[in-house]
Amino acid sequence: MVRKDKINTIFTNQIILTENSNEARELYNQSRYGSLTEEGRVQLSLHEALYLLEKERIKVMDGRKKVLSKEEYLTKARKIEPSFWVRYVVFRDIRNRGYIIKTALKFGADFRVYDRGVKPGDDHAKWVVYPVHEGSTLTWYEFAAKNRVAHSTKKRLMLGVVDDESDVTYWEVKWTRP
Repeated sequence: MVRKDKINTIFTNQIILTENSNEARELYNQSRYGSLTEEGRVQLSLHEALYLLEKERIKVMDGRKKVLSKEEYLTKARKIEPSFWVRYVVFRDIRNRGYIIKTALKFGADFRVYDRGVKPGDDHAKWVVYPVHEGSTLTWYEFAAKNRVAHSTKKRLMLGVVDDESDVTYWEVKWTRP
């Protein structure tokens, strides 16, 4: 297998954009990383970019074309999103399990997850996922609101609980009728 060159990305104004290349578009077409822009580039989420950086598929540069290390990238991402690491641990775990995971802000959730073999656009996501740290608390009101979002979008609610060792346990919640 021939190793492909890393895809260049630029991290400015809180977004990560790939170069305009066939390799970048292939990331989207094959594995649904990011979203395509009108210019033929791929805009990656903060989580997708770190995942691809760890997999050595991309190189991330700042606005001055300085290549960022993983640690420098994490510092920038945490400034943008304080709960970045907990959310990333869940993102990485789900991706490593072979699922496509995308942001779900328009659904009022953190992520949406597609069943294996399903690509966004071909069918709907099966779950909405809320990453939480095991030491955090969730009120019944917050829990009910998350469950309501999942139910109203016809998706299953999944909580991804991250422990101090960055292991994830998943809890799926379903509506039932007595």
